[in-house]
Amino acid sequence: MLAVQARGRRVETIEGIGSDRKLHPLQKAFMKEGGIQCGFCTPAMILAAKNLLDNKTNPTRAEIEDALSGVLCRCTGYAGIIRAIQSASSEMRGDYT
Repeated sequence: MLAVQARGRRVETIEGIGSDRKLHPLQKAFMKEGGIQCGFCTPAMILAAKNLLDNKTNPTRAEIEDALSGVLCRCTGYAGIIRAIQSASSEMRGDYT
């Protein structure tokens, strides 16, 4: 997206969803589940996942895969990333099983 296309819109960045003192559940889950590889695509993966979880609290695996379809990762098979999103979704819903 070109910067001019964002004119007049709210832009959310990876730095804006958590803080040093309180990480967003997705940020914690990506670390815990091994969803972070080289770090190049991680911010986009987390923001795509956040957008999904902001609109759907309990997404299916297919919905997670669809939400991530625009973000390419060359380092992983997405298993840790999908686990991380499922884990964060569970935490955000208050499921602690």
